[in-house]
Amino acid sequence: MRVQSSATAPAPIAVAGPPRGRGFGALQAALGVVAFSLTFPATAWGLEGFGPWSLVAVRSVLAAVIAGGCLLALRVPLPARRHWPGLAVVAAGVVLGFPLLTTLALQTSTTAHAAVVVGLLPLTTALFSALRTGTRPSRTFWAAALVGAAAVVAFTVQQSGGALTTADLYLFGALLICAAGYTEGGRLAGAMPGWQVVGWALALCLPLTVPVAAVALSAEPVHLTAHSVTGLLWVAAGSQFLGLIVWYRGMAAIGIPKASQLQLAQPLLTLFWSVFLLGEHLPAAAPITAVAVLVCIAVTQRARG
Repeated sequence: MRVQSSATAPAPIAVAGPPRGRGFGALQAALGVVAFSLTFPATAWGLEGFGPWSLVAVRSVLAAVIAGGCLLALRVPLPARRHWPGLAVVAAGVVLGFPLLTTLALQTSTTAHAAVVVGLLPLTTALFSALRTGTRPSRTFWAAALVGAAAVVAFTVQQSGGALTTADLYLFGALLICAAGYTEGGRLAGAMPGWQVVGWALALCLPLTVPVAAVALSAEPVHLTAHSVTGLLWVAAGSQFLGLIVWYRGMAAIGIPKASQLQLAQPLLTLFWSVFLLGEHLPAAAPITAVAVLVCIAVTQRARG
């Protein structure tokens, strides 16, 4: 296979697609949110048979194998040099940082409590986008985003008793680096297909994830069960590859700020999966919070800017 670097003149990186594509873009972003909502329950399953370092490294390697196979099969040329710094941010934030920090947090935190991360992630991503790309959503957008974030945070903090733990520190760190990775990935998806953004970011991590996986598998106990294998396969193929593909395509089509607000529904979807798959108790306040969040999502999607 001949791999060559793109020699075309630099093209502007789009933040939002044409109006006709925004409905389909919103659908793709929503599918990404559904895929991400399963990440915490799948990680909890994976931790039943793998150590935290093994789970994170192996999931990245498996996702990179899938993505690399697609890149090779389609003879995709290397990205232009100007795109590599952004891909490095995606790799550090989405491929490595967020999975590692949230996996460490889920060793001592329930999936319901960990949902506070994605409760704040939409607002944080919108802020990163405003700083990085210069987008200026309307005041209505920011007001609805703040209300939605406040509703999710109030719900999750109330359920956890308001105590700050080591797991919370991991989760807040994951929040910041994931928002940066989402912003760069959504920005790059305006210049190249979303699956290539994911694929090259995963490939960029292989020199690190392969040796880490080898060392971690030899140092941490491994107990293969139906749950642990299913959880590993989902976080690798579903969350870290397919989910990111549709997510970045959606962000490129409807804009990073609006796509990010669809994630306000993610904590509530995660709660549903936590009850259905893990048997965790569903708090009585969940339906009320769900209605409040859905209203906020509707407002952010209709807001100008």
